[in-house]
Amino acid sequence: MLCGFFIKRTLLALALFASLSFGEFSLEDLPLRFTAGASIGKMTPVMAVMGVGYENVILYVEGMGVHKGDNDFWCGWRGDLAWTFFLKSPFNLDLGVSGGYEYARAPNKIFQALNKSNDAYLVFPYNYRESAELSLELRAHLYGFYSQIAYPVYHFLKHDEPKFIWRMGYTVNVL
Repeated sequence: MLCGFFIKRTLLALALFASLSFGEFSLEDLPLRFTAGASIGKMTPVMAVMGVGYENVILYVEGMGVHKGDNDFWCGWRGDLAWTFFLKSPFNLDLGVSGGYEYARAPNKIFQALNKSNDAYLVFPYNYRESAELSLELRAHLYGFYSQIAYPVYHFLKHDEPKFIWRMGYTVNVL
């Protein structure tokens, strides 16, 4: 709470200083851009998306998770650093590198029945997928809607790892 007080006061002082030092202060004159939105895709079904950019360089951070039970959950996160082409037009492209980690676990009724019928723990009662990779990525934006495809070039962890990672979503410019 005290930290938030100082952050607000500092930002207010910086804005006042900028307006006094450089004439009229306008948010449109800042080279920074902020985006927020949501996406769907594979392996993590839904992710929240936040982006911070400076001129043509942008950093996206995505992530989300759901926990329904001991063997029924998924989670994932991604970080993307990209260069934006055609920044001021309604259609633009982001080309860069990304890295991410995804994990999913779901119950397997057949394996559970096998364990129950043999009265022993022979196999895991769930299926899982896990992937951690470094990828080359391309995003195509049109009026906030975007499509993203990433090609993994190095896998740190792999268990049912994807050949391509795709996502679709919508982002808005916050500032």
